[in-house]
Amino acid sequence: MTSYTLPETVERPVATPNTAYLIASGDLRESANTAGWAIQSAMEAEVATALDELGWRIVRANGVDPATGHGFISSQRMGLEVFKAIPVDAPLIVAEAVWQYSHHVLAGLRTHRGPILTVANFAGDWPGLVGLLGLNAGLTKMGKPYSTIWSVDFTDAWFRAGLREWVETGRITHDAAHVRPLPELPDTPEVRLGRALGDQLLADKAIIGVFDEGCMGMYNAVFDDELLNPLGIYKERLSQSALYAEMLTVPDAEADAARDWLVERGMTFRFGTDDATELTVEQVRWQMKMYIAALRISDDFGLDAVGIQYQQGLKDLVPASDLAEGVLNSTERPPVFSRDGSRELHAGRAFPHFNEADEGVAVDALITDRVWTAMGLVPDNTLHDVRWGEEYDGEFVWVYEISGSVPASHLDGWANAEGWRQHPVFFPAGGATINGVSKPGEIVLSRVFIADGILQADVFRGTVVELPAEETERRKQATNPEWPIAHVVLHDVSRDQFMARHKANHAQLVYAPDAETADKALAAKVAMLDRIGVKVNLIGTVAL
Repeated sequence: MTSYTLPETVERPVATPNTAYLIASGDLRESANTAGWAIQSAMEAEVATALDELGWRIVRANGVDPATGHGFISSQRMGLEVFKAIPVDAPLIVAEAVWQYSHHVLAGLRTHRGPILTVANFAGDWPGLVGLLGLNAGLTKMGKPYSTIWSVDFTDAWFRAGLREWVETGRITHDAAHVRPLPELPDTPEVRLGRALGDQLLADKAIIGVFDEGCMGMYNAVFDDELLNPLGIYKERLSQSALYAEMLTVPDAEADAARDWLVERGMTFRFGTDDATELTVEQVRWQMKMYIAALRISDDFGLDAVGIQYQQGLKDLVPASDLAEGVLNSTERPPVFSRDGSRELHAGRAFPHFNEADEGVAVDALITDRVWTAMGLVPDNTLHDVRWGEEYDGEFVWVYEISGSVPASHLDGWANAEGWRQHPVFFPAGGATINGVSKPGEIVLSRVFIADGILQADVFRGTVVELPAEETERRKQATNPEWPIAHVVLHDVSRDQFMARHKANHAQLVYAPDAETADKALAAKVAMLDRIGVKVNLIGTVAL
């Protein structure tokens, strides 16, 4: 009789009463993990104190690695190993004070059977709330039940009450009164336009080009073809290596001419000479080569929108993609011609770019571009990181920031844009941002995401407000001063309602000239989304 050596059965620890295990997903970049460990460990201590007051204790699933000096889970393989030490039925806390790569922990979370709580600090200097929203969106996409909560200092009554509810029931219930399904739409010119645009997309189809998927572990930002194709949207899967190869073919003089075009229209660059810490002319030259290369490859494949991942791979090779992305998203931008010089590519229009290859942004940007263009509006749109926020003068004002892709029109023109060097901790090769303050005005906000196995869109209204210069500067210094900022007030959506509901670390933003036009454009947009088969949810006060 044949015998085989059977693998050893791994003995899992057993859950004990009033004990929660804690993990922290980290970055793939060790420089970021090292920089963020102090704030992370302080936040974990505050959560442990709050649980201790409820008669519970925390067991950290992995200790601080003496070689790295931090306790973040820094790879998917490490995550698998750490989960071996966690009882599968134990209450589990994923604590985040920094940006995190969700895929490091999703495999373990997918098979975990105990109640899961995601918790983050609500602070500007370290983006725990941004990491939390990305992680929550990933859990939502894979249909994994979880609870979530956040706090500024972990001592407020609201946080303590939520934590008590979780230890007693295994879940936290949040207010969802601001969410309503799309009603029957009125027969208005805008609704008819949206439906016609939807019919056109379903019939003619569109292609989004993706320069590598899965940026920064954003599992939630990868949309399966089976969900995209019924919308009339198809993917062209491209490699960032092809983008780099095309960049090598762009002459220095052509890239410099594109930069000079920006300078002639008023953009300034904070140039220095130290490539390791300052912005240099050579860095911007490479960014303009990327801009030109992306347009030419988009032309080669007949793309309708394009997304550059950048963060894995290209960050170690060339300067940041941000300047190229924001220029692509601008109607007013340097002309780019085909390789033989015979044709200007996409003349007189923005070419939608979805930052970080986020395919939820891709769908949104494509639809927004078509609706706004058909209505004769400026279609320039961008994602923002939902970065932070505080009350100002009696209303909650969010800090929306994005490392890349903000169009110049959002800053009221290139003359209000400054190129600052990206921070070397996250962007070792440097590169210019498009820094500035978003102009006051009426906006439509949205997010396309996966929940319950289908594509859904949350659509809502907001206003970008103007704050005093000193308050703007305070907020920039509290977050990332090199990035563009938008002061966003949501219409009848509180801080905690937004945090509990939003299924991404990104929100899509587009301007309209006034409130009435914004409402009409929103109606056309939701009509188009509904027509192509996306489930639409209206968030806050929305006038149809």
